[in-house]
Amino acid sequence: MPPRLTPIIFALVLAVPASGQALKDHNAKADVFFDADRIEVQDRSDRAILSGNVRVRQGPLTLNAARLTVAYAKTGGGSTNGVDVERLDATGGVVVTSATETARGDIAIYDLTRRIITMLGDVTLVQRQNELRGGRLVIDLNTGRAVVDGRSIEGAPEGTIGTSGGGRVSGRFTVAPRDEGSDK
Repeated sequence: MPPRLTPIIFALVLAVPASGQALKDHNAKADVFFDADRIEVQDRSDRAILSGNVRVRQGPLTLNAARLTVAYAKTGGGSTNGVDVERLDATGGVVVTSATETARGDIAIYDLTRRIITMLGDVTLVQRQNELRGGRLVIDLNTGRAVVDGRSIEGAPEGTIGTSGGGRVSGRFTVAPRDEGSDK
């Protein structure tokens, strides 16, 4: 590997998508492991593209996708050149899993600066036996709040990637069994 690419690859290892309510306290500084069939660094465009069976793992968190584009900004100067990863865009059957949750969608966008993950297109969020479906899932890693709504990718024709019929959220919440005589 050329020495010039080392800071870029190192930055890719430090940046990991995350998802879910339980991830408010996710350790973003834990070691990160990734693999893909191919990586292409486009240094003049300040981006790198991982493609083919992309898998990223950090602690109990895993992201799988067909393709991941990493946008970064160069930092430092001279021999201390580095990169700051600003945004991760995952496409193609994106699945994000943690110990208690699984989120699926057509597209995932992780804004590392704001610590917000947005998943679009036929989104499903499963937590234990509870399940929500919609067009968009927004996860705020600062607060741990996840919101599912019926929106889809704006301007996309119905029936294409990122659209879900009706623009509504549907789901199932499980109810714990109760004793017949209990008011709780």
